[in-house]
Amino acid sequence: MTITRRALLGAVTLAAPAPLRAQPRFPDRPISLLVPFPPGGATDVQMRALAEAATRAFGQQVITENRPGAGSTLGAAAVARARPDGYTIAQMTLPALRLPFMQRMAYDPRRDFTPILHLTGYTFGVLVRADSPWKTWRDLVADARANPGRHRWGNTGANGTPHLTMVELAERERIEVEHVPFRGEADAYPALLGGHIEAQAAGTGGAQLVLDGRLRYLNFWTRTRLAKFPEVPTLLELGYQGMVVTSPYGLVAPAGLDRDVLAALHDGFRRALHDPSHLAVLERLDQPLEYLDSADYARVMAETIDMEEKRVERLGLRAG
Repeated sequence: MTITRRALLGAVTLAAPAPLRAQPRFPDRPISLLVPFPPGGATDVQMRALAEAATRAFGQQVITENRPGAGSTLGAAAVARARPDGYTIAQMTLPALRLPFMQRMAYDPRRDFTPILHLTGYTFGVLVRADSPWKTWRDLVADARANPGRHRWGNTGANGTPHLTMVELAERERIEVEHVPFRGEADAYPALLGGHIEAQAAGTGGAQLVLDGRLRYLNFWTRTRLAKFPEVPTLLELGYQGMVVTSPYGLVAPAGLDRDVLAALHDGFRRALHDPSHLAVLERLDQPLEYLDSADYARVMAETIDMEEKRVERLGLRAG
């Protein structure tokens, strides 16, 4: 049988695979960044600055969505249910890794997330009104001891790091106080300024209120004093051995994220994290730059989950 050249070329054309469709560049639409605290606090300020820098890095808008409440777990819960396409991500807080061992949650911290990168950690301290009679932490403790059960100490959410630290401080001092949870530090400042609580444990979102003469820091939970408030002692200086307390956090996406999308998210947010405008906000909030890439953050998250599970068991912690 004779095969003509034209027929042979036709057969080759039919056998050739169809050209691959070009994959859309990620991201090709806005990214939602879930922040599990209300507007106005240190977290919101830092995350909005990061989102603005990330918008420039990606060439697509990164939109912050506040999801306060439930001990800062609502962002994690929403991401665990989201499509693993990279367009919904969230801040992963320490309480969001702890609370699944204290109560039934809608996610598994070990299985439901893809770590993107680690960002920073909070600088915590205790605040009172500037016109209060308590000039020092020892003044506050002495008054609480003299008036058992009458002090109300606020925190940024039940079973969060500020709450558990204030519980530990009260136990060490053998004083009885009422611990009052808020959805975040921004919600607590009006209560403190209005005299509805005597003290508040929070991050540095209230620093400007201190500089404006409306609030006063009594201590910080850092290893050394802050340059911005050199007169304020640390818990270590006040005699609380071993009490350097931070609450580091990063960004996560749903489990099952495509490797190339993860790389794009990591690279864009790494650029945003080191953007001068964002670094200026970290400096203003006295928060350290604590970058970890995806692999290192995944390792640290796994170690943290193990430690939190053991901590809950050791202390007998329960929600509520």
